[in-house]
Order: sequence, then structure tokens, then C-alpha cells
Amino acid sequence: MLLRAYASGIFPMAERADSPDVFWVEPRRRGVLPLDGFRLPKSLAKTLRQEKFRFTVDHAFADVLAACAEPVPSRSETWINPLIAEAYVALHARGQAHSVEAWCADGELAGGLYGVRLGAAFFGESMFTRTRDASKCCLAALVARLRLGGFRLLDTQFITSHLAGFGAVEIPAREYRTQLSAALSGTAGDFFAGDDGALLGGVRGEGPSGKRIVQLLSQTS
Repeated sequence: MLLRAYASGIFPMAERADSPDVFWVEPRRRGVLPLDGFRLPKSLAKTLRQEKFRFTVDHAFADVLAACAEPVPSRSETWINPLIAEAYVALHARGQAHSVEAWCADGELAGGLYGVRLGAAFFGESMFTRTRDASKCCLAALVARLRLGGFRLLDTQFITSHLAGFGAVEIPAREYRTQLSAALSGTAGDFFAGDDGALLGGVRGEGPSGKRIVQLLSQTS
């Protein structure tokens, strides 16, 4: 049901973490981040080149989801309740939901994001950071991966000033449905393209390095 909802342009949310149910959302104006229009700030490129983080994919999906649900100073309530958490963990087990993680040198989880893959579309759900710039670096790593994998749509659901700084835009629901249809009707995206080490620079689920992320984004601009 959840995958059918995404294919129809809607997604679930809960009022609070203790809400017993969920509701379906279809924004009149949708946030998307054009993959060919991604902007990598110079300051973030510098952070990536400094190799402050080690990046992985799908190594700590449940931990990333739980961290995204934690209260933060700017948001005391979360829309991720147990029903939603259970559904996305199940999607992850089926290979339809993925996480990108950033790790500190001491092995602590610094930040991450997760979302749903369907066809050549990736639906970004949430991100978190415990160390400065960690979630931003994960977003850059995600975009590099989606470009290599032939994805056509990165759905951010809503637009924020944070996402706008990376090139995200807001489009009418009708235009979004057109882009979604195109992303679902063609060749499916390959989330693990290049994970043989030839392109991403590591084995499946590992890497790429910060320097490689900057290089990939520069090459595919």
C-alpha cells in the first residue's frame, strides 16, 4: 500500500510520535531537487575534501530512522510514529528503502538520511545531524549516487531554505505528477551503480570518500 501511495504522489505522516494512526499528504506544491541542478556550496565541498566522515549505505537504517524521529531544538514533535517506523523498516528489508550514513573517525554515527526508491524516483523522507554538516554531506553523497544510478527524480516533499540552498525548487502538483510518471515509466534507477569500486570507490554499501563525492558531482554537473 505504501509503494502504491508513492506511485500516486502521496505519502504518510503522523501528528505526533504517540499518534495511533497516520494521514496521507499530497501537497499542492511539491519540493523537488533537480539532480542536474544540485548546487554544492564551496564550504561543504571543503568539508568533504577534508574527509571528516566515512560514508556508508544501508549499514544502520533503523538507527538513522530512529535518529530522524528524535526531538531537536528546532522541532519538539516528530511525524514518525511506530506505525510509520515499522512500515519503512519493512520497506528497507524488501530493498525499497535506503539510508545514507556519515560516521565520525571514532565510529559514532554523525548524521544520515533515509528515503524510498521506486522506479527512477527517490523520495527523501528525513535527515538528521549530530555533527556539523554531516546530514548535508549525506545529501551530497545521495545526489552523486542517484546521478550515477540513472535516477530522474529526487522528491523532497516540501521546500525549506536549507534545501533551497542546494537547488531544490517548489513545483505545482500537476507538474510533479508529470515528473513522477516519467520517472516511474522508464528504466528503473540503480541505487548501487558503481558499488563494485570502479565509480564510487568502494565495495557495495561502502563509500565513496568525501573527495570522490566532490569529484563525482563536478563530473556530472
